[in-house]
Amino acid sequence: MPSVLVVEDDQFVRSALIRHLTEASHTVRSVGTALEALREVAHFRFDVVVLDLGLPDLDGAEALKMLRSITDVPVIIATARDNEAEIVRLLNDGADDYLTKPFSVEHLSARMAAVLRRTRATGSQAPPPRVLQVGGLSIDPLRRQAELDGTALDLTRREFDLLAFLAGRPGVVVPRRELLAEVWKQSYGDDQTIDVHLSWLRRKLGETAARPRYLHTLRGVGVKLEPPATGTPGPGPTA
Repeated sequence: MPSVLVVEDDQFVRSALIRHLTEASHTVRSVGTALEALREVAHFRFDVVVLDLGLPDLDGAEALKMLRSITDVPVIIATARDNEAEIVRLLNDGADDYLTKPFSVEHLSARMAAVLRRTRATGSQAPPPRVLQVGGLSIDPLRRQAELDGTALDLTRREFDLLAFLAGRPGVVVPRRELLAEVWKQSYGDDQTIDVHLSWLRRKLGETAARPRYLHTLRGVGVKLEPPATGTPGPGPTA
């Protein structure tokens, strides 16, 4: 029986969601503030969080970042905001899906079911090897640590996920659609999201798109990670 945390300050909306989700055999807890939500996820295990952005004590976008610092529970954003740039930012910051208000409870249930299917499919896969080694890159998925030639890399959550996913398939060209599905847990999205994260990763790996060492983009096909060719110069000093 999936457990759901509803974070919503509008009592009418909150009551309707609780009633519907309970009737759909979900175990439901609900709070009306971001700080209460943080306390809940710190003390209870949930299968999914439905997070309103218009909270009275803290903007939901900030609450999302704080949630992501302590848990990987799937988060569905419920928002009246329909600005595309903000929605992309929320997905990049760790949201698994979003719904624009007003929405039906049936729509929410369908989105929740999709998120839970993806989560369960990921959880049923074989555990990753303790350490992934690609050339001078060493990635530890369990500790979420990465090193390049013995030097620790300071990666964001999404940068690490992207690097680890590609490192698990060295030399294989991974289509962008697969990256969106497996790293961002989205069935759709903007290629610019991937390009931005690849650019950040390249900078931290001491390379550029024009002079790649590890990350290679095949235009119109996908991305692959492989060891540098013999004789390829290492990263030079950065300004």
